Parts: sequence; C-alpha cells; structure tokens
Amino acid sequence: MDSALIVSYSEKSITFFTEMLNSASIGHIVTLKSCGEAKRLLMERDFDLVIINAPLRDESGESLARHIASKGISQVILVVKSEYFEEVSAKTEEDGVLTIAKPINRALFWSALKLAKAASSRLKAVRAENSKLKQKIEDIRIIDRAKCILISYLGMSEQEAHRYIEKKAMDMRITKRAVAEGILKIYEN
Repeated sequence: MDSALIVSYSEKSITFFTEMLNSASIGHIVTLKSCGEAKRLLMERDFDLVIINAPLRDESGESLARHIASKGISQVILVVKSEYFEEVSAKTEEDGVLTIAKPINRALFWSALKLAKAASSRLKAVRAENSKLKQKIEDIRIIDRAKCILISYLGMSEQEAHRYIEKKAMDMRITKRAVAEGILKIYEN
C-alpha cells in the first residue's frame, strides 16, 4: 500500500492513525474531516486504504465506507463506537469493510492494517490476472476475425488461415495479433 485517506473529525484520531500508517511505511497520507470532502476527493483519485473514524460531522460514516468498498479499489477500515460495532459490522462486512470497535489500541489497529494490506495485495494480483485474461480474449477475438476474412476472401480453410497467421507471425517476428490486425486493415477498409 502506498497511499491512504483518513476521514476523521477528531484531531487526536488523525494523529494516531497517521503515526500508525507512517510506522507501516505508507508514504502518502491525506486527512479529511467530513464525508462530503472525502466523496469529492475520491471522485478525483483513488487510495489504497481508507480509514473512516465514525461518526463524521455530516454522517455516520457507514454509507461512505460501503460506497468506497463497493467500488472495489480501496481497502476500507471503519472505526465505530463499541455499542454500534455488531450492528454496523453485520451491515458492512459483506461489502468487504473491516470494522473495528472503539476504543482501539495499537495492537488491534496494527492487526487490522495487516489484514487490509494482505487483502489489497491479493486484490491487485487478481486484477492483474483479470487484465491478462481480458487481453488474451481480445487477442483471440481479433485473430478469429482475421481468420474469417482469410476464409471468406481467399477461400482458405480454418486450419490454413490459422497456419497462415502463425507462420507470418514467426517469419516477421511479431505477434499473431499484429498479423491479424494487418489483415483486418487490408480487408476491412
């Protein structure tokens, strides 16, 4: 995790969370005091971690936490009063929000921070894999379109079209997708 947003009305809490995040080597930390400010900032940029110390001056913080978590970009830690912990936790855990009851101590927060970091790492790995798979699907789609063109314009069989693209890619030392895109440019214009 490289960046964090702390949303808290309490200066004491902001200081505590900032110290803990600095100890965890999180370099870029932004602090805000209200839900409205947080929503506006989150429209402009993303953070790896968002810590919400509820209640905020303009809302409880629960809906903000759920909103951020639903976007799936940031890990969210919501800190609530102990009397509301069970109720809020039950509502937010399905969205992936880590909820902590006040008063919190360093060890408890450190554990929650480690869990958020681990979840963030897994999420980044899944996103990278998802991106690779999307790229492969797009490559296959383009290559198949090029094969269809070779079949319809040049009367090749599917195997001949496949072999033609493969051989051309090897001979020219480029990807099959690049060959397919060249075929599409020639015949689709």
